[in-house]
Amino acid sequence: MNKKKKAFVAVGGTGGHVFPGCNLAKHLVDIGYEIEIITDKRGQLYLDKFRNYKITELPSSPIISKNIFTFFYTILLIFYSFIKSVLFLALNRPTIIFGMGGYASFPVCIAAYILRIEFIIYENNLIIGKANNYLLPFTKKIFVAFKEIEGISEKYNHKVIKIGNIIKKEILNFPQKNSENLGFKELSILVLGGSQAAKIFAEKLPEIFCKCKNSGISLKIYQHCLSYQVEKLKLFYEENCMEFETFNFSNNLEDYFSKVNLAITRSGSSMLAELTNANIPFISVPLPTSADNHQLKNSIFYQENNLGLLIEEKELNDKLFYHINEMNKNNSILNNIKKNQRQFSDKSVYINIERELKKIIDEKN
Repeated sequence: MNKKKKAFVAVGGTGGHVFPGCNLAKHLVDIGYEIEIITDKRGQLYLDKFRNYKITELPSSPIISKNIFTFFYTILLIFYSFIKSVLFLALNRPTIIFGMGGYASFPVCIAAYILRIEFIIYENNLIIGKANNYLLPFTKKIFVAFKEIEGISEKYNHKVIKIGNIIKKEILNFPQKNSENLGFKELSILVLGGSQAAKIFAEKLPEIFCKCKNSGISLKIYQHCLSYQVEKLKLFYEENCMEFETFNFSNNLEDYFSKVNLAITRSGSSMLAELTNANIPFISVPLPTSADNHQLKNSIFYQENNLGLLIEEKELNDKLFYHINEMNKNNSILNNIKKNQRQFSDKSVYINIERELKKIIDEKN
């Protein structure tokens, strides 16, 4: 009997790294791999729904240069994480490692290079992240979601493989409604975001939605919020006689996708890809403090390709009412976005991964 192939998936500490990593892990299990997910303390917070996989926590840190003490402390922590990664990989030698980005994946991938274990990195944003950029000289390949990615030196172009966005298969198979002649009696709006976005959106959006309602626009709101915001939102929407539903977190957003015709969201690459593949028009609001302003770059790409609209956070009060009002008056705005989204698909992403992985494994053997 052939020994079962083993793959490690190293993910950073944000949902933008963890969720694509878990989607990839699920698929690798489906095609016969033994899987282990490696992350840090931050990443563990997102993994409650994935406890059926082996999960190993290793310490990690970015380089913090506030002062000489924090600088040397974080250097020592990174070195400690690297040593732990070397020992861990030496004892549990996998066939292949996937680095999904974020500083938690960096020491694992460097340890893999030292131990001559081949690894692949993945970048789903439109500008390469710092950790992945540092890993480019050592990685076997870099899988990317978009051929338009920025920040990769020409000398590494031979390593770049465009595979698409690694999103949930349930989203890839989400039933799309016909985009022609779309009509609606009300705008059903899904408000999405991580913890920071949930806080900001709960503070800013209800007043704008109320202005829409007072202007004769029929709305129903499905809003992601933090647990302490539920009562305040409930009171506001009830006092203003608005239809609404709040939720704190959901691993099954597709349940909401079937109820809405517009989303307002941060601009993480995976979320924009999920909405596009599910044929849900969206208004993206980039996180102003995202590293290298990558969320703004994501939003610009989708807007320039007529797959969604972009509003910067500082312009929310001025522009959101305008866009919702225009959509309410003119159904063709949503029609056109949906029509363009139907031309965009990541359905082949897992086929692409299998094809490229087979090439690497066959070459290794």
